[in-house]
Order: sequence, then C-alpha cells, then structure tokens
Amino acid sequence: MPRNPTASPKTPLPLRPLSSSSSLRDQAYAALKQAIIDADVYSHPGEVRLDERQLTRSLGVSRTPIREAMTLLEQEGLLRTAPRRGIFIVRKTKRQIVEMIEMWAALESLAARLATLNASDEEIAGLRKMFDDFRNAAPGEHINEYSDANIAFHQAIIRLSGSHLMGQTLENLFIHVRAIRRMTISQADRASRSIVDHMRIIEALEQRDTELAERLVRQHSLDLAAYVEKHGDFLD
Repeated sequence: MPRNPTASPKTPLPLRPLSSSSSLRDQAYAALKQAIIDADVYSHPGEVRLDERQLTRSLGVSRTPIREAMTLLEQEGLLRTAPRRGIFIVRKTKRQIVEMIEMWAALESLAARLATLNASDEEIAGLRKMFDDFRNAAPGEHINEYSDANIAFHQAIIRLSGSHLMGQTLENLFIHVRAIRRMTISQADRASRSIVDHMRIIEALEQRDTELAERLVRQHSLDLAAYVEKHGDFLD
C-alpha cells in the first residue's frame, strides 16, 4: 500500500536535451539521477510522480533509453514503480532516514580515521577554506551557502579517506542524507553548532588525532540522527 495516497501530480524535472556523443541510456541515467538529487523530495508532502512522456520531450530522445535509465535507477532504490499508478521518486520514512544517517555515521567516521592516515596536509587545509566565507558572519545569515559548504564538507571527508569503494557505497545513500541535512540545517540553530563541530573535526584531522577525528565525526552525524528521530515527523 502506498504510504501517502494523496500523491502530487506528475512533476516535470528540469532537464535538457541529450547529445549523441555517448550512450543515450547512460546520458539519460546521469541526467535523471542528477535531477532526482536536485528535486528535494522531502521539502513538500506527497510523492513525486514522473511523467515518461514529459521526460522524453525534455531529453529529446525516445522512450527506450528513458525506460532503461529508469530501470537502473529503480535497481538503485531511487525510483519505484507502482502498478497502475506510475513511477515515483523514492521518499524514505523517518525510521529509514534515521537508519541511513546512522550507517553514514559509521562509514564517515571510518573515513575520518583513514583521512588522518592518508590525506595530505594540503588536502586537510582545504577543508578550512570551505568555511572562509563564514568567519565574519553567522552561518544562519547565509544559510543556503552554508548548507552547500556543509554538504561539500561531508563529501570531502569521504574523499580524503582515499577509499574509492567507500565513496561508491555511500553515493546513493548520500542522496537522502544530503536532502535531510539541507532541510534541517536552518532549524534550531543547527548551523551555528554545525560549524563548531566542523572546526573541531578539522583540528583533529590537522593534528592527525585518529581516535578523536573518528569519534567527533561519528557523534556529529549521530546528533543529526537523534534530531530527526525527535523532530522528523514531517517525513511520515
């Protein structure tokens, strides 16, 4: 049974026509996946239903590569097919989101541990530069910009681990975690507390304090999980 029977109407995604330089299926897959990431399905109630005809018009291709791309996205858990109702972008429940953040906490904390061992001084210094724009202004005064920096910071921790497999494993998980981070960063002064956490994490990485970096990163995400558990009724 669908979790929300009052689904929103078919929603057009912002897409551009594809070129013929490479596989149309692969291009459609990449374009649709990015559009799903940008759709921010947690910012409004109801499910986002896709219109196959609109997608073919927007991308300028036949239905075949669109259907092939959507099959791949469904296998990745980003789309789901509801018989006689259509194709929907997957929207996780609060319980699922909390579990995803907890899994993220486990893996990102391991990434921080590896970063103290594998990342160069220059790479770690680059983490500080992400927050240069917020040294003389509270993050809440530039919440959209800070939200982008916050998301980039967490992606960078994974990258600095040096583990390509970890990045691949977390790619689809991060689509949902990213959306929740973006939604909650402006709530309950979370932005100001977030930047304090980030600076402490960066200091631990700079000092190559493996145990502290791992613990701080884990707790940072677990705090988000606890916040969603307590205040995330909008997800159900």
